[in-house]
Amino acid sequence: MSYVVAVRTLCEFTAKRGDLDLRFTPAPSAADGILGHAAVAGRRDRGYTTEIALCGAYRGLTVRGRADGYDAARNRLEEIKTYRGDLERMRENHRALHWAQARVYGHLMCETRGLTELDVALVYFDVVSQQETLLTERHTAHTLRAFFEQQCERFIAWAEREDLHRAARNAFLTDLKFPYGTFRSGQRELSVAVYRAARDGGALLAQAPTGIGKTLGTIFPLLKACAEDHIDRIFFLTAKTTGRALAFDALDALARAHASGERVWAGAGIESRDAGDSGISTQPFPLRVLELVARDKACEHPGHSCDGQSCPLARGFYDRVTAARDTALRSTRLSRDTVRDAALAHDVCPYYLAQELARWCDVVIGDYHYYYDSGALLYALTQLNQWRIAVLVDEAHNLPDRARRMYTATLDQRALKAARRAAPAALRQPFERLNREWNALTRACTQRYEVVPAIPSRVQSAVQNLTGAMTEQLSETPFGMDDTVLRFYFDALHFMSLVEQFGDHSLCDVTLASPAPAYGSHAKPATSLCVRNVIPAPFLAPRHAAARTTVMFSGTLSPQHYYRDTLGLPANTGWLDVAGPFKAEQLVVHVAAHVSTRWRDREASLAPIVDLIARQYRARPGNYLGFLSSFDYLQRVVALLRAQFPEVPVWTQEPGMDEVARDAFIARFRTSTCGIGFAVLGGAFSEGIDLAGEQLIGAFIATLGLPQINDVNEQMRRTMHAQFGNGYDYVYLYPGLQKVVQAAGRVIRTEQDVGIVHLIDDRYRRADVRRLLPRWWRVQ
Repeated sequence: MSYVVAVRTLCEFTAKRGDLDLRFTPAPSAADGILGHAAVAGRRDRGYTTEIALCGAYRGLTVRGRADGYDAARNRLEEIKTYRGDLERMRENHRALHWAQARVYGHLMCETRGLTELDVALVYFDVVSQQETLLTERHTAHTLRAFFEQQCERFIAWAEREDLHRAARNAFLTDLKFPYGTFRSGQRELSVAVYRAARDGGALLAQAPTGIGKTLGTIFPLLKACAEDHIDRIFFLTAKTTGRALAFDALDALARAHASGERVWAGAGIESRDAGDSGISTQPFPLRVLELVARDKACEHPGHSCDGQSCPLARGFYDRVTAARDTALRSTRLSRDTVRDAALAHDVCPYYLAQELARWCDVVIGDYHYYYDSGALLYALTQLNQWRIAVLVDEAHNLPDRARRMYTATLDQRALKAARRAAPAALRQPFERLNREWNALTRACTQRYEVVPAIPSRVQSAVQNLTGAMTEQLSETPFGMDDTVLRFYFDALHFMSLVEQFGDHSLCDVTLASPAPAYGSHAKPATSLCVRNVIPAPFLAPRHAAARTTVMFSGTLSPQHYYRDTLGLPANTGWLDVAGPFKAEQLVVHVAAHVSTRWRDREASLAPIVDLIARQYRARPGNYLGFLSSFDYLQRVVALLRAQFPEVPVWTQEPGMDEVARDAFIARFRTSTCGIGFAVLGGAFSEGIDLAGEQLIGAFIATLGLPQINDVNEQMRRTMHAQFGNGYDYVYLYPGLQKVVQAAGRVIRTEQDVGIVHLIDDRYRRADVRRLLPRWWRVQ
C-alpha cells in the first residue's frame, strides 16, 4: 500500500466523535487566524520556528502536514487554535480533535528531530482579548509513537481500501475506450485539447456547439489523464440541474462501455441486459461519482437547526458517519437518492454525509459555488489535501454573472431597523450608532442612486462596531439570538469582508429605496449600501491557480477575451473554437429588419411581431419558441396574438414558476406537435433544454437581449471601460448576444434537425452584432 493523507484529514477520520452541531457560534475569520498565529509567534523566544513541514510513515501510510510552531528552548511543539468567547463553551469533541492533531504532529517532530521526549501544547488564543491559554502534556517519543500508530491503524483499513480503489480505478481508466467507437465531428478535437490541458497543467476555453457531445468529450479525456497520474479527481461544475443530468448521462455511457453487451450503471455493479445473463454483473464500475445538492433540497427536517438537541440526524452524527460512508460507497453512482438512502439507513444527515463523501470520490458534480464561492467546500478540500484537480465548468457563459453575485454584498436599512427592534438590550447602543450614521448618509443623498469612492468611514466604523458587539453577545449567549438579528449579522459580516477586499474590480453604491407598502407612503426614506462586484477575476484567479487544469466550455464563449478578462483566467489560457456538425442548410435564419424592439418602439413593434409569427405558423405549422425581453412585453405580444389569431395554440412562461410548472411548460412540446411557447430571453427556457426533431422546429427572438440601461449597469459600463476600454460591449452587447445564441440553439439539436429562427430587430443587420453570431449560420 502507498497512500498519503494530511494530518488534519487523518485526525478528523479517527478522532471526531459525537453530534453534528452547526448552530452558529462566532469563530475567527481566516485573517483573524493568521494574525492570531503571528501574535503567538511574536511572544516566543528567538529560536521559535513556525510552519514546520513534517512527514512520517507507518505500514505504507504516509502522513504529512505543517506544525504551527516549535519552541526549541522549551522543547515544546505547539498547535495554535484561535477562538472567540468563553473557552469553556468549546465542545469536547472539538477539543479531542485538537489534541489528536497536536499529538500526531508531536510524533512527527520526534521522528524528524530525533527527540526522545517532547512537550505537546494546545495554545488557545482569544482574538478579542489577545489572551492565550496554554494546555501542555509531557510525552515520551514512545507514547507519541503509540498514539500515532493507533490513529494510523484506525485509518489503514480504509486507506488499503482506498489504495485498492485507486489502483482498480486507474487500471480501468487506462483500458477505457470511447463508448461509441468513433467520435462525433469536432468531439475528438475537443477531447485532445482537454487532455493536453490536463497533461500540461494549463487552462482552456472551449467553444463548441450543441450536438457534438461536449460533456462526454471533456470528461473522457480527463479520466484518461487520471489514469496517467496527471490529476487526482474531477469537479464537474454547472449552473443548472440539467447540467448535472448531462454529466451523469455521459458517465452512464462509460459505465455501459465498461461491461460487455448493453448494460446500465446500477450502483454496486452493472445491470446486464444480455440474453442469458441474469441480473447484476460481478464487475463493479470502479469510478465513484458524487452529486452535491443544495442544503434545502437535501434536508430531512426543515425548520430544525443542525445540532443534536434539535435534529435526530445530527445527534451522534460522527459516531455513525463511518458506517454510513461505508454503506454509501458500496455504490459508485452516488446520486442524491443513493446518498439519502445510505444516510437514513444509519440515521445521519444526507446533506452532510454528501460533504463527507466529497473527500473520497473521483468525480464530484455540483453547482459553481462549491468551488468558486468565498467559503467553497471543494476549494477548501483541495487546499487542505493538496489535490491535483481538474475543474470542468459547464455552460461557462453563465459564470461571470454568477461570480459577480457571489462577491457582491448589500446591507438594507429596513433590515437594520427590523434587526434593531428584535435585538437584545445589550446591543441597543451599537444598533443606534449605526442607525444614526446611516440616517446621516441617507440625508446626504441627492439622487436615488449614487456611487461613492468607498463606504463612508463613519458608517464602516459603525458596522464594524456592531458586528464586534454582536460577536461578543453571541459568545456569551450563542443560541439565544433572534433570526432577524442573525440574518443582519451574517449580511454585515459578508459586507465587511468585501469592504476589506475592495478594489477597482468592484464599486460602492448607495440606492435610495422606495418605501415598501408595509411601511406606508409617509415612511422615512431608506437606503441600501452595496459593495458590488463588477469584475470577478481577482476572486476567481486563485481558484484557477489551485487547479491542475480548468476547462470552461460552452456553445457561446465569444469573444474569448471577454471571458478571459472577467473570469481571471491565466494569460496563456488555450482557446478552441470547434466547428460544429451542423450545416447551414439545416437552419434558415431570417432578420426582420423592419422592426425595432427598443423601449421607445415597443408599442409600434407589437403588430409586426404578431403578424410575422402568424405568417410563419401558417406556412409551417409546428412547435415554436418565442423569446421576448420581459414578462410585460411577452404578455402584450401574446394578448394581441390571441386576439387576432385565436386558432394558434399558445402557452407562456410565468414569473416565479416552480420546477413542476417548468416541467409542464416543456412537456407541451413533447406531447403536442403544434403551438408556440413564449418565454423570457435569458430565463429558464433559453438554454439547457433539449427538444429534438419535431418537438421544436423554430424560434422567434424579438430582442437583442441587451441588459436594461439603468444606473447600475451604466456604472458597471464605466468600470469595465476603465479596465478594458470597451465598456458597452462588456456590459451590454456580449451578454445580450450570448443569450440570443443560446436561445436559438434550442432549434437545431441533431444533425437530422431542420428549422428556422427569426431574429426580430433592425440591429441584427449591424456588423458588430453579426460578428457575434455563429459562423455556420447563413443569415438572410
